[in-house]
Amino acid sequence: MNRIARIAGPAVLVLVAFVSLLLALVIGGGADAALIADPGIAVRFGLPIARVVVDLAAAATIGGLALATVGLSRSAPEWNRAIDVAAASAGVWTVGSAVATFFTFLSVAGSRISLDEQFGQSMGVFLTGTDLGLAWLVTVLIAAAVTVLCFAVRGRGMVALTAGVAMVGLVPLAQQGHAAGTASHDAAVTALGLHLVGAALWVGGLLLLTLIRSVVPAERLGAVVARYSSIALGCFVLVAVSGVASAQIRVGAFSNLSTPYGVLVLVKTAAIVALGVLGVLHRRRTITALTATPQRARPFWTLVVVELAVMGVASGFAAALGRTATPIDQIAPSKTSDPSPAEILTDDPLPAAPGAWGWLTQWNLDLVWLMLAVLLAATYIAGLVRLRRQGTSWPWHRVVAAAVAVVCLAVATSGALHTYDRFLMSANVGAHVLLGVVVPALAWAAAPVRLIRAAVHPRTDDSTGVREWTGLLVDNPTVRYLVQPFPAFLLLAGIWWAFYGTQAVRWSAGDPIGRTLVDVLFLLVGVLALPTLLTPVAAAARAASRSAFLVRVVGAAVVAAGMVSLGVAMQGALGLLQASWFGAMGRTWGPYPVTDQARAGVVLVVAGVLLLVSVVAVGAVRVQRDRAARGDSGPERGSVVGPGGGADVSPVVGADRSTP
Repeated sequence: MNRIARIAGPAVLVLVAFVSLLLALVIGGGADAALIADPGIAVRFGLPIARVVVDLAAAATIGGLALATVGLSRSAPEWNRAIDVAAASAGVWTVGSAVATFFTFLSVAGSRISLDEQFGQSMGVFLTGTDLGLAWLVTVLIAAAVTVLCFAVRGRGMVALTAGVAMVGLVPLAQQGHAAGTASHDAAVTALGLHLVGAALWVGGLLLLTLIRSVVPAERLGAVVARYSSIALGCFVLVAVSGVASAQIRVGAFSNLSTPYGVLVLVKTAAIVALGVLGVLHRRRTITALTATPQRARPFWTLVVVELAVMGVASGFAAALGRTATPIDQIAPSKTSDPSPAEILTDDPLPAAPGAWGWLTQWNLDLVWLMLAVLLAATYIAGLVRLRRQGTSWPWHRVVAAAVAVVCLAVATSGALHTYDRFLMSANVGAHVLLGVVVPALAWAAAPVRLIRAAVHPRTDDSTGVREWTGLLVDNPTVRYLVQPFPAFLLLAGIWWAFYGTQAVRWSAGDPIGRTLVDVLFLLVGVLALPTLLTPVAAAARAASRSAFLVRVVGAAVVAAGMVSLGVAMQGALGLLQASWFGAMGRTWGPYPVTDQARAGVVLVVAGVLLLVSVVAVGAVRVQRDRAARGDSGPERGSVVGPGGGADVSPVVGADRSTP
């Protein structure tokens, strides 16, 4: 049965995907000949078939690398087999992307293959001068780079890096998604990107399980499958949420579900629901039985083949959706007036004035950050549940800090600040103060690293789980250097000037990818460097000392000086920053751009002063508390609470720098 599953599983996935694709093309009209400049039947059918190959090969590459990174033993044959499977899949991904690129050009140009010079020039213009052609070209290059890396690397860190590079290869594919009319292009691209990531991890991980079965010992198969099941559960939630958001953008009203595009969406939705039901059966029955009696694996592999068949249906219909006109495209109203300055700059209409309650009640959901916030909250709650089952206590103030941190993260990235940060400098500064100062400080108080080490047991099979990856990241030499006082203080103080004093703020406001990357940078710098201001830094000291306290106060003064000086300069010395952006929005409400920038400066000044006061207050309390607790025997058994109610903190990065 194992050999049959290894052969039948991938074969069923590919066969069902192709059959579903052809059926969906007929239902949705994607196989119909174009009225003008029809490229021919070979291109009409060849392009979606090539897209199915690209999607499945990318999924096998990404899912295989991801499962190897977190679920497989590096000292067992399964590790090399998984990397070999990913390498072969990446090669197919590269070739499939090249073919899809060529067919896409023929489809867009409406021409047939020719050997003349004009044909080559036209294709060159398509690849380098159009967004669609450039997206496919980048996809081919990334797939080729992943192929080379898969053949060249075998180390844990490099395999994880290769998996990350492969996921980046999905970004150009997501950018090909769009929505016309009143739908938001950025929201459509984000939803499609998350959908592709979730589907790739889900499908690719299951496909890898079938291909490496022969080299996984029977006694370890249950553990590996259970790890994949946890990944699949998260992917199901991600695919479901992003699929609903994407369908809402492209379908619009419920009445449009009767259109050909709506029918394809309904079939794909039914396939995803069926996969969810199969996942429940996996977790409640087959995985439990497989762990108890590894020799009786027939029911498990039978369910795997069925699940791969359903995944094939979803993959085929997903590829056909890209060739089917959406209802929004068909009924998109024509614009009767010229776009406003805000629309020219941002591609979105100028929002209405927020009003007094608007700053608290308006939301502009960013699906990436919202799903990240939900994931962080779910992970923290899972850790608390594990600690309770172990009978270990956890301070309530850390739970409160974690909850407030998640809320602040959601507000900064999906609240009113996110709505107006491209139009108002004050909203932009407020969002980055939350991301770069408030959320990292609350995360330090929540002590997530200490929670992971207390709740998650280390693995013994040479695989790398959550606890192992946490230790590797925290103990990384680069991280250890960045959290030392001098680089940490310099980063915290300089990032504000580096961002608002350069064109980075314009890039962040005008490019969705740049906006996300800048937000990630502020959050990472805060999470890495801010704990240095709040944690003892004296060498080899396990308790706060006066010298460490003085170092932290000086560092806080340096950071506050950077923020306050920029805030003061924003009130007149620098003039209007990015006048061609914030001064050209055509706003008829709110303060003048110069006045709004002055308010942004006030926000920075207040944030810098409060940061300095907080560091002094926390440091003074810690010194006093550690002095009073000196001589105590240590924390009680069964508790993670340190002397005097605080945590046992080491200045060494690897020990736990996130604990208050």
